[in-house]
Amino acid sequence: MALILLLIALIAVAIALGMMRAAPWQWAIGLGAITLAWQCGFFHGEAHFPQIGGLGFLTWLGLVALGALSIADVRRRAVVQPAFKLVRGILPKVSDTEQQALDAGTVGFDAEIFSGTPDWTKLRAVPPIVLTPEERAFLDGPTEELCRMIDHWQIRHTERKMPAEIWDFVKAHGFLGMLISKDHGGLGFSAQAQSLILGKIASRSPDVVTIVMVPNSLGPGELIEKYGTDAQKEHYLPRLAAGLEVPCFSLTGPTSGSDAATMRDIGTVAKGEHEGREVTGIRLSWDKRYITLGPEATLVGLAFRLFDPDKLLGDKEDIGITVALIPAHHPGVNIGRRHLPSGAAFPNGPNWGTDVFIPMDWVIGGEKMVGQGWRMLMECLAAGRAISLPSSATAGAKAMLRVSSAYARIRRQFGLPVGRMEGVEEPLARLVETAYVNEAARAVTAAMVSRGERPSVISALMKYQTTERLRRAVNDAFDIHGGRAICDGPSNYLQAAYQLVPVGITVEGANILTRTLITFAQGALRSHPYLYAEVKAVQDPDAAAGLNAFDDAFGGHIAFSISNLTGAFFHNVTLGMFAEAPKEAHGLAPIYRQLSRAARNFALVADMTVALLGGGLKVKQKLTGRLADALSEIYLTACVLKRFEDDGKPEADRAIVAFAAANGLHRFEEALRGTIENFPNPVARALLRVIVFPFGRHYYPAPDALGSRIVRAVLTPGEVRDRLTRDIYVSDDPDDATGLLEVTLKKVVQAEEAEKKLERAVRAGTVRRFHGHDWIAEAADAGSITESEAQLLRETEALTQRVIAVDHFAPEELMPHYRKAAPASLGHNSRGLTGADQS
Repeated sequence: MALILLLIALIAVAIALGMMRAAPWQWAIGLGAITLAWQCGFFHGEAHFPQIGGLGFLTWLGLVALGALSIADVRRRAVVQPAFKLVRGILPKVSDTEQQALDAGTVGFDAEIFSGTPDWTKLRAVPPIVLTPEERAFLDGPTEELCRMIDHWQIRHTERKMPAEIWDFVKAHGFLGMLISKDHGGLGFSAQAQSLILGKIASRSPDVVTIVMVPNSLGPGELIEKYGTDAQKEHYLPRLAAGLEVPCFSLTGPTSGSDAATMRDIGTVAKGEHEGREVTGIRLSWDKRYITLGPEATLVGLAFRLFDPDKLLGDKEDIGITVALIPAHHPGVNIGRRHLPSGAAFPNGPNWGTDVFIPMDWVIGGEKMVGQGWRMLMECLAAGRAISLPSSATAGAKAMLRVSSAYARIRRQFGLPVGRMEGVEEPLARLVETAYVNEAARAVTAAMVSRGERPSVISALMKYQTTERLRRAVNDAFDIHGGRAICDGPSNYLQAAYQLVPVGITVEGANILTRTLITFAQGALRSHPYLYAEVKAVQDPDAAAGLNAFDDAFGGHIAFSISNLTGAFFHNVTLGMFAEAPKEAHGLAPIYRQLSRAARNFALVADMTVALLGGGLKVKQKLTGRLADALSEIYLTACVLKRFEDDGKPEADRAIVAFAAANGLHRFEEALRGTIENFPNPVARALLRVIVFPFGRHYYPAPDALGSRIVRAVLTPGEVRDRLTRDIYVSDDPDDATGLLEVTLKKVVQAEEAEKKLERAVRAGTVRRFHGHDWIAEAADAGSITESEAQLLRETEALTQRVIAVDHFAPEELMPHYRKAAPASLGHNSRGLTGADQS
């Protein structure tokens, strides 16, 4: 019994000291008190003078040594200097491109998660969705008008290019200059406004949003605005804002996709002739591909590696990655033919040049910015990656929910709407969750960028998570629609998204790379409270200064690691009951506590992974990918809670929040469990199992009943469905494929009681429902329904037949370059199939 009491006391004191990040002398006092109590017999129920034997003497000697570590000189000689030498010897040198990527962007709420003790007030302090009156008017005015103009079948099938009227409209209304400041002729919109505008366009056409997105993302406009010379800003920005210049940015080449260090596109500083006079400039040779807007571009932004063998600019020969602006008509610039990415209509293609001379003042920022290209690109990407693709993926998910919920309510099989069948409820519930979670995280992240942050780690996880979730959402929408989805044509509103989902997965850092190499691997360095300081210290050329910096960081890191170990164990054995939650959590305190518990576990596993794998982290990409997933789930679920509060805590959304949080925590646990079970160090693996999972798994997926509840809320027009799909394009035109869905959904709901009466009559044999027979009139004659109900059912049936109809074509219409005199009308008299019809 005494030993049990001793063990309990030791664990309690260790947890308390560890969680408070106690100094060595405090550990010595705390453990010394326990030792003294044992030697005095208090744990045996009898008090006496301490009895110190050989083991007791060694224990006290160890405690004295522990306390001595609080003396700076002792600690440095005994611990810090050996650790400094060890780490300095084994840590691989960070490359220039890696260093610039690490230095780019800002650290935000991701650091709170890596700390293991997130301060929820910081996340809740991020502004909700706020637009200026001008931004809201633009979203509701020109953006809405642009969406109404779009004929997606004409764009992606008939023409396979962007119509001139679309180009003219976006140029005339300033869509290409949303991020350019008003001082330079642009709209100067906030990141939040840009995100919502891009999202609304994306919900209508992935092709059209691309030609608006690229000039407002990583490209010449943003680079000139932030880094350009005054002359470059005055000349180019007004022209870009007005659409007089169409920009593209050329980064990717055949050998350099994600690995910029292998870039073979080079420039050499040289003397040459420009506009009749000799100037210092650059001779360029390059070969680029996958360049969006390239075939239509008038201004080419070009990234290349710059060398100065004759030392015309200074003492350095390998200057580094540099970015320049080159007019597309400049001699030697070759604009290639079009690529066809996933059958897309937006312009994309290669460009190249050999021995092309440009003056030095065509470098963005001029001569002083040579060699700074990668830093410039990474800083812009840290913000841009948080806006463009997350906004499109979020709007796409909302659009998939909007059309699928309508179709699932309209389409009937086995005598009931397919949306009320459990097999269809499951993907519908996922669509609800995806739409809510993506929008929650999109709004928070865009607000961060709007207030000046450049969240490099969060932008990376947002890019890969939102686009992956859109991929699942599109597949779910296809499953729900069945044959209606796979038959392409003017009335198919899903195919465009299905075709272009892989593009979003691939660009701005392919998801497979972003997940496994960027989000956690770079995030651990940037967001960890001590690791980056330690890395910089050991790589400091001044060893003495490096040792001083390392001493501060290393001591903090040791206390941090012990705090994570003890804190995680405490919260896991107490099931998170004492974890941190905001004081005013509006009924969400249990979820906040579980997120705090999850953050402790993540910080522990992440810290141990970095400490034990070190430079080998880059090759353990399955582990880093799972840790990226775990980090993502904490951030996304926290954004869900913030969205609920920002929306005014609507009671109707509480079930959606519970559903999303349960699934998010479950996915977090699966990612962390996968990391631990595959951890290469067996001792660490065993320790982490005990600390993180003392009682086995913590979390389970949301229950089926909760999924059924949230699906019922979206099968009927109303505030929940509208809130889940806010700020996307919604048509009420029955001659538009998606507008027809909206009109029919309202009519189906209106006719629901009459439909039930008709179904009862059919089952009773009173009415026969076959083609060529007017079963509605028969039901009215039999008194099963009234005449007014019969009229309502006829209108509903006619609309429903148009909704489920699929397009069909004469053979010649499917030949290349075929042009039909007039567009096909919606609702050919053909049968729509769902998966239940097919065998």
